[in-house]
Amino acid sequence: MRQKSNAIISAALLALTGGVSSAYEVTTVEGGGSVTGVVRYNGDVEMVTILPTKDISVCGDPREEPVIRVGADNAVESAVVYLVGVESGKAWPDLGGTPTLNQASCRFEPQIQIIPAGPLDVINSDPILHNTHGYYGRRTAFNLALPNEGQIIQTELNRPGEVRVDCDAHGWMEGWIYVAANPYYAITGADGAFNITDIPPGDYTLVAVQPSTGPVETPVTVTAGEAVEIDVELP
Repeated sequence: MRQKSNAIISAALLALTGGVSSAYEVTTVEGGGSVTGVVRYNGDVEMVTILPTKDISVCGDPREEPVIRVGADNAVESAVVYLVGVESGKAWPDLGGTPTLNQASCRFEPQIQIIPAGPLDVINSDPILHNTHGYYGRRTAFNLALPNEGQIIQTELNRPGEVRVDCDAHGWMEGWIYVAANPYYAITGADGAFNITDIPPGDYTLVAVQPSTGPVETPVTVTAGEAVEIDVELP
């Protein structure tokens, strides 16, 4: 069920981004606006049972974890928010280095992230084999065997969209990488808030998504020097 849901979400995201990376142009933004808001979830929070079947000394005991992290006032943590349709604008953020996907205690860290298209360092911090497998929908994006603790392998994610990641050696491990088509994106903290700034005036689509839900699309008109407030409720 969750794999089918993820495939549907991936197809929707690829449709929004056009399936391939369009040429985003960095320009000077005059009189940029902003979009700010909070992502919430008002439904029941499903719990998933994690049952490690091997390497238990590293991976931990059986446990239950929520499929969506919801805090005070129904705020959603680690929701991805981005704008579709921005062809030119501000520079990409300085990430301070290559984005990373770490595997520690048989968990992906971060479990959910959004990055520009380009290189990704996949890291194994465990003293056991991880076979890290990323997918655009059903198509393999990368498939890396990391048998050694401290091992790092660099891969490339050059197409916008959702990349679901699992470990072929530990089937309960799941992570998600959202590859951005432009630098107008945010990921929410514990308060569910987002703030996307320096947006060229125009009409766009705001997309909010979390792996256990479908994407929510909201039309937004950005006006020079103005802040648009949009609160999003995930289905």
